[in-house]
Amino acid sequence: MSMLRSYVSGGWHTSSAEGAPLHDAVTGEEIARISSAGVDMGAALRYGREVGGPALRELTFHQRAQLLKALGLYLKEHKAELYALSARSGATKSDSWIDVDGGFGVLLGYASKAKRELPNDKVYVEGAVEPLGRGGTFVGQHICTPLRGVAVQINAYNFPMWGPLEKFAPAFIAGVPTLIKPASQTAYVTEKMVELMLASGLLPEGSLQLVCGSAGDLLDHLTPQDLVGFTGSASTAQSLRTHQAVIRSSVRFNAEADSLNCSILGPDAVAGTPEFDLFVGQLVAEMTTKAGQKCTAIRRALVPESLVDAVAEATAAKLAEVVIGNPADRSVKMGALAGLEQREEVLRSLKALRENASVVYGDGPLSLVDADAERGAFMSPMLLRAAADAVQPHEVEAFGPVSTLMPYTSADDAVALAARGAGSLVGSIVSADTDFVRDVVIGVAPWHGRLLVLDREDAGESTGHGSPLPMLVHGGPGRAGGGEEMGGMRGVLHHMQRTAVQGSPRALGAITNRWVTGAPRRDDAVHPFRKTLAELRVGDTVVAGPREVTLEDIEHFASFTGDTFYAHMDEEAAAANPFFGGRVAHGYLVVSFAAGLFVSPEPGPVLANYGLENLRFVTPTFPGDDLTVTLTVKQITPREDQEYGEVRWDADVTNQKGESVAKYDVLTLVAKG
Repeated sequence: MSMLRSYVSGGWHTSSAEGAPLHDAVTGEEIARISSAGVDMGAALRYGREVGGPALRELTFHQRAQLLKALGLYLKEHKAELYALSARSGATKSDSWIDVDGGFGVLLGYASKAKRELPNDKVYVEGAVEPLGRGGTFVGQHICTPLRGVAVQINAYNFPMWGPLEKFAPAFIAGVPTLIKPASQTAYVTEKMVELMLASGLLPEGSLQLVCGSAGDLLDHLTPQDLVGFTGSASTAQSLRTHQAVIRSSVRFNAEADSLNCSILGPDAVAGTPEFDLFVGQLVAEMTTKAGQKCTAIRRALVPESLVDAVAEATAAKLAEVVIGNPADRSVKMGALAGLEQREEVLRSLKALRENASVVYGDGPLSLVDADAERGAFMSPMLLRAAADAVQPHEVEAFGPVSTLMPYTSADDAVALAARGAGSLVGSIVSADTDFVRDVVIGVAPWHGRLLVLDREDAGESTGHGSPLPMLVHGGPGRAGGGEEMGGMRGVLHHMQRTAVQGSPRALGAITNRWVTGAPRRDDAVHPFRKTLAELRVGDTVVAGPREVTLEDIEHFASFTGDTFYAHMDEEAAAANPFFGGRVAHGYLVVSFAAGLFVSPEPGPVLANYGLENLRFVTPTFPGDDLTVTLTVKQITPREDQEYGEVRWDADVTNQKGESVAKYDVLTLVAKG
């Protein structure tokens, strides 16, 4: 049998050891062997730090995003090969869609978010500039820069593609190389994925490595700049978290572990309502998708005491329709567990659960399509029913197609039962009663990383209870590991160091590539609107005005726009207003006059004004005031795949006393050349 390979220190490594056998979950056939013997773990980490890290840090966030998008599209072209391997893990076509296409989706999702939310730069600026002195010459700013280590990811067997990619994507965008250590049972899928990723030619050398087999002494070589991301059991997470190198170097450690997720049916969702059907359908889907081998699957179904019988009957009826067997047969809706060892582990947990629970469905003979129950890792979905005071459902996870129905008597009771799971990745509340939903969500939120509220209004677009999304946090407190993965830019920033930088506005501007109030301005003879993106520089400024604001202007603007608010039109009422003391100009009149002052009207490099941000009206503008506007280039962001870029301008409108009356950012699109 072929030996799975590792990719480390710039080349493929095949172990000469005998290795451990890996089996087809459906047929039991040996399909490969696995061993990491001979891999120099310390050298692999050094290679990532010394080769991969510098190569990634040479790129901007947007350049990394472009590569990530191209990589996602490249993998998509090869999904037939990945689907074929995924089927050998017992996955049906729909299961593989979640793992394989879900993996592509994470790459494409992060690429899109990075281009929208991050600068085309190598430094991320977080938050506003903080004044640290009265004169404005000493200020502070938080910046985030990529850690100079390797993101070591240790993955579970249930999602051999999505699991590695949801950790790889934010690390890559951040500029941190990755070393993937997949779970052995399904490592053949991950190996093929990495082979394709490397063959694409898109990845900077050293940005991705793979170790198939035991982690060996990998963690012994960690440094304070490295990170560890783990998905698996709570006991293994505890062991890794307390590793001496992790403790000694304060290594950033993120765990996503066991989770006794719950779904709560609202009292309003009686039989015959859309919510009742949604609850039952979702429960069956979560039990049978990936044969229940999902960290987000519903393990506890919490139902109003009066509805338990109806839910049990409806769920059992739908489970009876589920066809189990070889995923190659199109009629099959549930495949095998990842291996016979996994099935034995599930059966052991199931035995503990059945100590004080009755079986609603799953005790009958197992009927399979084109499969052998002895050779393949198949089992029936098992729906149990336990009393409200049962202990095991809140403590024992059967990581397979197993769920337990439990009754509750009130919203507070449902919250208390949910909390007994001691921390979950996800929970769902299925109800159209928004008062009930609010009480339960607020009550259970401290115990959950994510909550789905499912009802007839969002069901058509809902991605479901068990679907983590790259723009939202995937993780959970307590038993669920206490960490977070993904979550949009939160996942990226996890791989970066947040540093508070203190200095002068000029120094801070040079570090962040942004103009900071108090930094020098450049006011030359050429209007900034006449400059291309390549010619513009941070600090380029135009000062325009003054323009007097008259009472006629205010009344004309009110008549033209229909904004006849009393502060603009009624002298007596405006005089009684504690903020004004008399009639004032409309704020949007001030902004409109400012645009008229600073704009250069001829066709040129400025293509469009596409918005204002952070607009504040600071001081009232009265009839007779003279307005002057100072417009300064604050930030320049070229777009990698377009012939234009974005320019953010600082706009400061002042009156004849030098007081700011309005401050905001103007956003424009400017041609590159």
